[in-house]
Amino acid sequence: MAERNKKKIYGRIINKVFLYILLIIVTLFMIGPFLWLLSTSLKSGGENIFQYPPNLLPEHFTLTNFVKVMDTFPFWRYLFNSIVVAVLTVFLNVLFCSLAAYPLARMNFKGKNVIFILILTTMMIPFQLLMIPVYIISLNLGLQNTYLGMVLPHVTTAFGVFLMRQAFLTVPNELDESARMDGANRFQIWLRILMPLVRPSMVTLMIFTFVSAWGDFLWPLIIVNDQSMYTLPLGLNMLSGTFTSDWRLIAAGAIISMLPIIIFFLFLQRFFISGAMKGSIKG
Repeated sequence: MAERNKKKIYGRIINKVFLYILLIIVTLFMIGPFLWLLSTSLKSGGENIFQYPPNLLPEHFTLTNFVKVMDTFPFWRYLFNSIVVAVLTVFLNVLFCSLAAYPLARMNFKGKNVIFILILTTMMIPFQLLMIPVYIISLNLGLQNTYLGMVLPHVTTAFGVFLMRQAFLTVPNELDESARMDGANRFQIWLRILMPLVRPSMVTLMIFTFVSAWGDFLWPLIIVNDQSMYTLPLGLNMLSGTFTSDWRLIAAGAIISMLPIIIFFLFLQRFFISGAMKGSIKG
């Protein structure tokens, strides 16, 4: 009996060791390109970034690559444009998706499930098929070279409606009834009761939306032809043409564009897992 217990203990230890080794390998595989990009951006001009065997640690750390990138193109203007577009996208997406999800989760009417299924089916339609009609609509509304024009395709998403609906379903209906007895209308119930209770799911949607809006390249490239309205991804595309032979500067520009996403996620990560779990459990 004692030998069986020892074998079980050894087996569990071996499984855990194997699992941790596998996780470490996957982690290195995932963050490896970022570490290499960061290393390239910190290397001086005298170092060979294509040497073999590769050297991950720079011989001489330098921040001149970042300074040169900021001085070469209007970095602060592009950063401001990206921030405005990302903030507007996050705010409008959370607002409209939660408003659309509220009746689908808390109200009873004919065709509710059909409408929800139709909304979900739009997730299978790639945005590339919708670019031409959305572009024509944007031109007719005079939204070319405007922040609203860049925000328009991301104002409402099927994923956002789905996530917020699933979050609203986790809230007991008794809270709605109590609020109605106190004289609250539906808008007040949505704003003052439901939204604070589904904050983790709302933050999860904010993270996904921010990452998508910040890294969007194709739609701003189509709707914007004024360089003063360029976002950081479009500005980085200009870097690849300006510094065709100096990958240190291109790597520095890529690191700069990634920092806001990393900071935003680290600031809100404590809500991320709980929000994602709530949105996937209740069905």
